[in-house]
Amino acid sequence: MGTGKSALGRKLAEHWRMRYIDADAAIEQLEKKTISEIFEQEGEAAFRQKEKTFLESGHPAHGCVISLGGGAVCQEGVIELLRQKGVLLCLFASPETILARTRHCTHRPLLNVPDPRARIEELLAQREPCYKRAGIGVLTDGRSMAELVQHIDRIYRGELKRFEL
Repeated sequence: MGTGKSALGRKLAEHWRMRYIDADAAIEQLEKKTISEIFEQEGEAAFRQKEKTFLESGHPAHGCVISLGGGAVCQEGVIELLRQKGVLLCLFASPETILARTRHCTHRPLLNVPDPRARIEELLAQREPCYKRAGIGVLTDGRSMAELVQHIDRIYRGELKRFEL
């Protein structure tokens, strides 16, 4: 959340001439509800299940860049599922950057709390082991979109070579 995955995902898809899919937007379209409404009416666990279902069967098998919410990789089996489907990258940003990027967003149910900064720090601490297990991490703080696209393109091409072996 707030690491730049949507903007960067769109740029990477354009760069690679692939389709871009935002998992949250796809789930909203399928469910005919906003993510906030799903959290409010059904809870986070129900949303996470919808997210996992989407990852299992809700998108093309190849030729796309998918951005996922920060909690997705903390679900059992999701990291392995994503690795089977392609290259998995985790974007990182400092709590300060995340807060700056999200402070005007009202559609983020996990940050609709009295102290969003404390919540960001709590989520990062809880999710850090999952993110580390996911593998490749990219820090987005203080980097231009062009720099990030070039950096991730190098990572992606290196990972593709591993798949070819």
